[in-house]
Amino acid sequence: MQKTSGYHYEVMRRAIELVDERGPACTLDELAGGMGMSPAHFQRLFSTWAGVSPKRLQQYLALGHAKALLEDRHSTLDTALAAGLSGGGRLHDLFLRWEAMSPGDFAKGGDGLMIRWGRFDSPFGPAIIMGTERGICGIAFTAEAGEEAAMADLCARWPGARYVEEPAPLAPWADAAFGRSDAEVPLFVIGAPFQIKVWEALMSIPSGHVTTYSDIAAAIGSPKAVRAVGTAVGRNPISLLIPCHRALRKSGGLGGYHWGLPVKRAILAWESARLEA
Repeated sequence: MQKTSGYHYEVMRRAIELVDERGPACTLDELAGGMGMSPAHFQRLFSTWAGVSPKRLQQYLALGHAKALLEDRHSTLDTALAAGLSGGGRLHDLFLRWEAMSPGDFAKGGDGLMIRWGRFDSPFGPAIIMGTERGICGIAFTAEAGEEAAMADLCARWPGARYVEEPAPLAPWADAAFGRSDAEVPLFVIGAPFQIKVWEALMSIPSGHVTTYSDIAAAIGSPKAVRAVGTAVGRNPISLLIPCHRALRKSGGLGGYHWGLPVKRAILAWESARLEA
């Protein structure tokens, strides 16, 4: 039976735990043994998921990888933002077309809005995707947070909306979001004006690169609002496509991640591997 990408993430999560427990000197045989797999099977599985060898991926999973990313692939945002993102941006080799809800409509808490939702498999475990007729408005990863908590979290953002479990219309967008097709992914961004400015800045960070919360604050013209920027990053409702995982602390620390730090580390490792490949 073909393994799903969610299964691959479960193996990845266990690999992160082993790398943390045993350190960077952990060998391929030890990693494979910890998974209850042969080295050859383990190597095939990880090469399928990440496109690189387990040894290289192990380097990406190391706790120091975020700091190395900040040193080697630190993306400055001023130029990207000056070019303008109103027409969309390239991300994961997908073209994203996005529009934002007006501040007045946002203040109503989504009153009168119908939001469809469904459960989908992703490279980072099970996910919930929500969308309106205009595009995806929410992606949550549930492997760490749990489905019930993730669902409650997303619904609480737009308390006036009507939620309908109807995954079929969302499926083509889900396939494109998770790299299973090259279709356009429309986003309908629902947030306060300051949050949307922060999320727009996030969309200018290329895949495989990172930036800092302070750089984001400077790029949107609020250099002293680092804490508020961090809060807005954490409140990003559209995980992966609005890449809040690419925001790090100035020290090179991972910072937080709304859906769990193991997911953030796995995404950064996955993107680094694909950039290298």
